[in-house]
Formats: sequence, structure tokens, C-alpha cells
Amino acid sequence: MNIPSELKYSESHEWVKTLSSGNVLVGITDYAQRQLSDLVFVSLKDEGDELAAHDPIGDVESIKAVSEIFTPVAGKIEKTNQDIMDDPSLINNAPYDSWFVELSGVEGVEGLLSVEDYAKLLEFE
Repeated sequence: MNIPSELKYSESHEWVKTLSSGNVLVGITDYAQRQLSDLVFVSLKDEGDELAAHDPIGDVESIKAVSEIFTPVAGKIEKTNQDIMDDPSLINNAPYDSWFVELSGVEGVEGLLSVEDYAKLLEFE
């Protein structure tokens, strides 16, 4: 399973990538997209929305079910990824390139899991 070392992870299988601007991208892990299976629809919150950690950022619909996706950190939505809304299969094909939202004013990154800690978590899934 692919777990990039430059990212931080949540116990609910989201990843966070810190950009040079200080903003972060939030997406779902390879493990999460495999559990969800073939994604067919993505709906995201609006740009400008303020989010607390663990707030929903949107929904994904797969051939199995509809699931909410949550942000592991607090921040303001600066951008949503229109590409994954147009083609949700991008998430299945490249989960670490297929971010959901870009957040600014971020709080909580330091509390996320390292690649080693996330790999240990997956041993029990």
C-alpha cells in the first residue's frame, strides 16, 4: 500500500500536505479509496467556508455507499478541487494527487500521524 512519507495522516484515513504558502491540501488515503471502491460522485463544501477539525468537507459516493469526508485540521476553504468533482475516478487512480480542498489559516497539523504511525494503524485495520 502506498503511504507517502511527506504527508501527515488522520486516524480516519485522510492525508494532509503542507504547501510552501502554509496552506494545506486535504485528501483521502490509498487505504480509504480502496475501502470505498469505485467512486462515482463527489460533492464538496463551498470556498470560503470556515471549518473546525473533524468537520465534513463533503461527500463521496461509490458503487457501495455514500460517505462523508472530514477535515482532520481546522481552516478556511480557499479552493475546492473541481477535477475530482468532474471525474471522481481520479481519486481511485491517484489518491495522493487528488486533493479535495485547500485550507488556509490551518490549525492542528502537529497533532496528525506520521507515516510510521499511520502504517502501524493500518496493521490493525
